[in-house]
Amino acid sequence: MTHHIEPVKTYAAVFIALLVLVGATVAIAEVDLGEWNIIAALVIAFIKTILVVWFFMHVRHTGALTRLFVVGGLFWLAIFFTLVFSDYITRTWSTYGRT
Repeated sequence: MTHHIEPVKTYAAVFIALLVLVGATVAIAEVDLGEWNIIAALVIAFIKTILVVWFFMHVRHTGALTRLFVVGGLFWLAIFFTLVFSDYITRTWSTYGRT
């Protein structure tokens, strides 16, 4: 098995991209998008996750089995979010018991 060495430029570019995405997360938190705030924040978080997994965890230089497990984990996460958000949007929120 050969080990791939990433150039420092790659790590610096990913680091800059992550900093920009953190800034975008902060900016989205300050803007009132209504129901879209959570969607925008999750999309940005997903992009940051992909960058960390792909570059810092070196998934792009691994075999097919490791990539299959990564995709399987992301698929499971998508199922989890789908179930949680489907429960959340079907609830009726009442003011019973609130002051």
